[in-house]
Amino acid sequence: MNNKLKESYKTISEVVNILNTNNPNKQNNQSHTIRYWEKQFKQIKPIKINNRRYYDYKNINILLKIQYLLKNQGMTINGVKKILSRSNFNIDEKEKKIISSLDIKFRLNKINNLLKSIKKN
Repeated sequence: MNNKLKESYKTISEVVNILNTNNPNKQNNQSHTIRYWEKQFKQIKPIKINNRRYYDYKNINILLKIQYLLKNQGMTINGVKKILSRSNFNIDEKEKKIISSLDIKFRLNKINNLLKSIKKN
């Protein structure tokens, strides 16, 4: 996978952190939850390379919507499936910026943690 492609795709652990950044009070999104949602929602289609999942902006956006509907709105899996089946999921520029800002927050947090560990040594 070339660098540009790798930058545009996120691993499942990066996606978990993006979802947790969006909801700092809810730190319970684990990779197994995302894999479960993958099985439940046909709209989530990560690329699999060497048995690793890579998610693009469209997949991350769908995951953010699923998380919001399930966790914030209290909907059921079946309710979310109905909404996703009749919704158009083309990502507009505003949504790309939101996802990008979440990714930047994630990267800054990662850098901050590295700096803290360096200062301890």
